[in-house]
Amino acid sequence: MPRLSSFVPTALVAAASVLASAPARADRQEPLPKELEGVGITEHLGAQVPLDTPFRDEEGREVRFGDVLRPGRPTILTLNYSNCAMLCSLQLTGLVKAMRGVDWSAGAEFQVVTVSLDPNEKPERAKQSHDRYTGEYGRPSGAAGWRFLVGSETSIRAIANTVGFGYKWDDDSKQFVHAPALMLLRPDAKVARYLYGIDYPPTTLRLSLRETADGKMISAVDQLILFCFHYDADKGRYAPMAQNLMRVGAAGTIALLAVFVTALLRRERRKPGGDAGSGTLP
Repeated sequence: MPRLSSFVPTALVAAASVLASAPARADRQEPLPKELEGVGITEHLGAQVPLDTPFRDEEGREVRFGDVLRPGRPTILTLNYSNCAMLCSLQLTGLVKAMRGVDWSAGAEFQVVTVSLDPNEKPERAKQSHDRYTGEYGRPSGAAGWRFLVGSETSIRAIANTVGFGYKWDDDSKQFVHAPALMLLRPDAKVARYLYGIDYPPTTLRLSLRETADGKMISAVDQLILFCFHYDADKGRYAPMAQNLMRVGAAGTIALLAVFVTALLRRERRKPGGDAGSGTLP
């Protein structure tokens, strides 16, 4: 059983990270504790992630960030590290759970990339994390569809700063203090969406991937759903868009009325002595 003195800093850092997971807002008045200064998310929607940033992947190969993306597919980007005492494992386990509830598969319709926050993490340790989470995911394409990258402080900061991911090292707990968040990138590697916390509803993840993906990948049903619902960043989920729902409802009513009128006309024409050319309703 761990000593209480060693457990408390871990719990405090995790709790502070959760509190810091909300995006930065201009109307925020209360100052952050000194320990959390520089920690949190500042949304950089539309920012271009630098594709030429050098890393090593879980196999120890030298790669550029752009090398591990799937052309024409959206990407889920996470910033974690393998020796994180609690928060990272909770977040990545939550991501696995959400992905298992989505019909699209990592490695097929989208890609997942986890960049380690720890510049001292080795590829061998990243490989252990890769095998753990892709094993929990359990889909054949998962091993190639979820990549774990390690790199220098410069490379890590290049990605983190671009997506507005603030983090820092805490000497007391010997941990990185950071917020749990997913960044969704469009096929051109520009930031499109942020999802916060450690629990991601599969429906929210599914619709976020659809909305982030190339339009050619979205079915007619998905297009209708995205037309009727919009992402509520404050609540972290999709909510009905009343105006569009009314439009769809009105269009549906008109379509049903047209079908009804057509059926009446056809029935009238089939009656003995009916005037097939008049189209006059009884």
